[in-house]
Amino acid sequence: MNNKKNQNDPLRVVGRARGYSHKELVQNLPRHKDFTTDLIQKMKKIPEVVLRNSGTILAKKLIRMMKELNTEAYRAKQFTRTKLNDRGVLYGIVLLKHKIMDIVLNYFHKRWPQCIICLYNEYTHKTSIINEKGSIQETENPLNEIIEQISKNRKSIPYFKDIQFSGNKIYEILYKSQIIEERDNPNYFKQMIPESCYKLPGMRGGVEIRFNYQKKILDHFLKSPEDV
Repeated sequence: MNNKKNQNDPLRVVGRARGYSHKELVQNLPRHKDFTTDLIQKMKKIPEVVLRNSGTILAKKLIRMMKELNTEAYRAKQFTRTKLNDRGVLYGIVLLKHKIMDIVLNYFHKRWPQCIICLYNEYTHKTSIINEKGSIQETENPLNEIIEQISKNRKSIPYFKDIQFSGNKIYEILYKSQIIEERDNPNYFKQMIPESCYKLPGMRGGVEIRFNYQKKILDHFLKSPEDV
């Protein structure tokens, strides 16, 4: 029995915390807006088991930075409102403080591989583009200008032309189909859409506000969906 105990993985995670390995930190920390090169050198001096279990103040800081990266990427994927034109150009606006644009672009590329995807970052004031082959480029030109330039060189695609309706309409139908007054659960709604997400470009004044009963005010009831 004692021999089996001694064979336990020394990097076994204690409790629920998983932490991150040296390799994961080296690969991803440079994406954080507050990254400095000396962080990597300091991190390499910390045993991996300590990193995985938040054993030091620095380890806790590094894990917090990684969580911030993951959270921003997740929210960009889930709460970015995109539009699609009949030329197969999918576009939208994001707010990314960290260097994770390629992660977000590749997520949308996997979902719509036949589209060219353009995302304007309000934080850097730059537009990033990923084509059907997965190649990414960045430009300082305005989003509308990029969309127009790309679209004029592409033929109209009947499939995309047939599904032209506003993103607001999609979500209006979705929320109306899900909302049942007898099962109203504001706490669950708040959990699924944190308040900070309402500051994201696609959520400002979006359809979610009209279904967030904790946030509702008289003006929201009086305004039509097009006005909100």
